[in-house]
Amino acid sequence: MGIKWRHWARPAAPLALALLAVTGCTSTSDSPADPSGAPSKAGASKSGAPAASVARVCAKPTAGPAKAPAGAVTVDPKVVGDLAAKTKSSPPNTTFWLRPGKHRLEPDRYAQVMTKKGNRYIGAPGAVLDGRKTNQYAFSGTATGVTISHLTVERFVAPNNEGVVNHDMADGWVIEHAKIQYNSGAGLMAGARQRVRASCLRDNGQYGMNAYKTGDSIEGLVVEGNEVVGNNTDDWERKNPGCGCTGGIKFWAVDGADIRGNWVHDNRGVGLWADNNNNDFRIENNVLEANDGAALMYETSYNAVVRNNTIRRNNWVDGRKGAKNGDDFPYATLYISEAGGEPRIKARTDKLEISRNVLEDNWNGITLWENSDRFCNSPANTSTGYCTLLVKDTDRCKRPAIAKAPLLADCRWKTQRVDIHDNRFTLDKSVVKCAAQCGRMAVLSNYGTYPKWSPYKGKRVAEAITHEQHNRWRDNVYRGPWSFVAENTDQKLDSGQWQGAPYQQDAGSTFTPRAGG
Repeated sequence: MGIKWRHWARPAAPLALALLAVTGCTSTSDSPADPSGAPSKAGASKSGAPAASVARVCAKPTAGPAKAPAGAVTVDPKVVGDLAAKTKSSPPNTTFWLRPGKHRLEPDRYAQVMTKKGNRYIGAPGAVLDGRKTNQYAFSGTATGVTISHLTVERFVAPNNEGVVNHDMADGWVIEHAKIQYNSGAGLMAGARQRVRASCLRDNGQYGMNAYKTGDSIEGLVVEGNEVVGNNTDDWERKNPGCGCTGGIKFWAVDGADIRGNWVHDNRGVGLWADNNNNDFRIENNVLEANDGAALMYETSYNAVVRNNTIRRNNWVDGRKGAKNGDDFPYATLYISEAGGEPRIKARTDKLEISRNVLEDNWNGITLWENSDRFCNSPANTSTGYCTLLVKDTDRCKRPAIAKAPLLADCRWKTQRVDIHDNRFTLDKSVVKCAAQCGRMAVLSNYGTYPKWSPYKGKRVAEAITHEQHNRWRDNVYRGPWSFVAENTDQKLDSGQWQGAPYQQDAGSTFTPRAGG
């Protein structure tokens, strides 16, 4: 994950694409957890059942129409390549109804459905488009306004950093009541104004969805009522350590996103990861649980509201790995890395507000981090070629101009204006099974050293993120043995020190040392 000195680069862009992250799975069952919290016989989320309002769409998908809609072109699963051929021969704005059964493309790796503007692909109950571990892509092309619904798309083998559905990142697509599962690469790519609703993104090799588009032009993205589970089955962080190329869903340079009512669980890595110049996110009413890494990472990005989420039992794998290796960094459940509120960037908020969430038995809590050595033109900024949204010409961020206003401030992504309030944090170490390096909140930076021409050396950034950038915890409720880290990993505080001078955090908050108190 994007911790400490490691930060993630824009990935290479094979063919028409490029990408970023994904996640992995420890539970691949169709069966939801029993409401009592015990797994069903078929298996379930390792953390128990989600809140009743959460979408269990992998187990209980909504069936498509049993009869072809009026005017629809019927697609026959017995005819290999029928879907691609009928798409090619039909005009734009055609509705296709896929009969029950397994539909196949021609047995060529590049065989795919080249969509046309306004096409609708609707699956009957039991309709599956099967790539047979042969075809790389399912639905492609730059046509806008395509809808895919009530259809299972599985066993396609997209290369790393590419995607199966909406391969070419076209705009205005709607994916609803779909299952996109057991594919390599990303199950789904994204374009501007895309809607992903009530769908199952499960057990894909790299990402459930990769919200990246060539030209960084995604805006108005909606991800609502989906189940995102078990992604990164190919374990890309093991294959390419430090790649930052895993996540249930990864967002790159998205302007405006509503992420609501999703169940994001049991992914191998981060659940939701917003990385690089994202802005104006609302992440609310989700259940984020049992992901190996952070539930949410918001990195080198701006202006977000994170509220009314249930966040539990995340980061056990990555946290335990760090502790075993003697790494004292506070691996977070909500990890805010060089990200925060910026009034000069247009959005629905000018802060990064984290409020009214319940965080239960995660490895750690919230970490606010800013890498002193990461800024535009620095070799430590591995988002190669990118600068902040405040500086259009990256080349301006160099000596001597970077050493004085306004570039001294504007050439770096800042963790600032983060408002953490009215949350409930509970921790039972007997549940998490941790003895040390867990149960922490943190606001910190590293000692600036690099590169030689950096104007941010020494404690400058650590002091700014801790005392000067308007980062505040307040009016929260703590249950359990929480501790706090400020400025750097050596500054370990109890609740009294955290609330006292010079930190003065968590005014109005309450602390009960026992989780059940």
